[in-house]
Amino acid sequence: MKQTNLGITSLKISAMGLGIMRMNAKTPQEAAKALEVAFDNGINFIDSADIYGQGESEKIFGQALKLSKIKREDLFIQSKVGIIVDPDKIEGSRVFDGRYEFTKDHILEAVDNILARMDIDCLDSLVLHRPDALMDLEGVKEAFDILQAEGKVRFFGVSNFNSQQFEMLQEVVSQPLMFNQLQFGLMHTGMIDSDFNTNVSGTIPANHGFGLLDFLRRKHITLQAWSPFQYGNFEGSFINNTDFPVLNKELAKLANKYNVGKNAIAAAWILRWPGQAQVIIGAMTPAHIVDSAKGADVKLSRQEWYDLYIAAGHDLP
Repeated sequence: MKQTNLGITSLKISAMGLGIMRMNAKTPQEAAKALEVAFDNGINFIDSADIYGQGESEKIFGQALKLSKIKREDLFIQSKVGIIVDPDKIEGSRVFDGRYEFTKDHILEAVDNILARMDIDCLDSLVLHRPDALMDLEGVKEAFDILQAEGKVRFFGVSNFNSQQFEMLQEVVSQPLMFNQLQFGLMHTGMIDSDFNTNVSGTIPANHGFGLLDFLRRKHITLQAWSPFQYGNFEGSFINNTDFPVLNKELAKLANKYNVGKNAIAAAWILRWPGQAQVIIGAMTPAHIVDSAKGADVKLSRQEWYDLYIAAGHDLP
């Protein structure tokens, strides 16, 4: 499988990662099968968050890992912290925020709980889940230093940060921030749309982080694309969705050309971005994992990339 750099380092990680948000709906045996299929298809990167399944996804993952043929040291395991869940706003695997919290005590406690649920000694990466307007910068620095010194976390990153938030935190913490996990895909192109429409008369593009993709590219920060096959935030998948006939026709045409499925083409579209990109898929079905993984080895032409962008309903100025 194609690999990408881990942040500013020369270390390599798989261009596709497996997100385990929905793993709480699986038995440990089913989850072990999903892990093994992903691993056998070149995916050795696991992405989690302490709120997934209210922690149950991480428990199932820990049990599944022990049932599988995979060794802990052969995986890169990442989790996210910082969202405090409102227990009255839970719908299945979806959770809604009560607040965000980036304080020293919360980060340290959250990591200990993650390690206990997963039954592992160390996270390869810890990611701050969403920007906290009340972020305690010095507290985050102290927490990162402690976690690294105690061997509980190897690398650090953020999720859903704009460039100013990223730089503000990077100026304080000792460790280089390796990741920014952002929603990005054919039906979530705000970061591209806003840049295309810079200084275009009569357009007022939504602020999806002007220049954020360029910032990540210049700083050699790995973009982790979450919900790559979703439209909106959590409305559903655009793959084989009759609401998107033009896009699915174009996906089918290219899938036939490259002898893969539509998921693979949608993933390849993200990975065609010339920066350091990684696609986080949330599939738990073996067939979907296999198809999506093939996208890492498809390189779309420039025209095919733009054809897909336009087929998704986006305009060029």
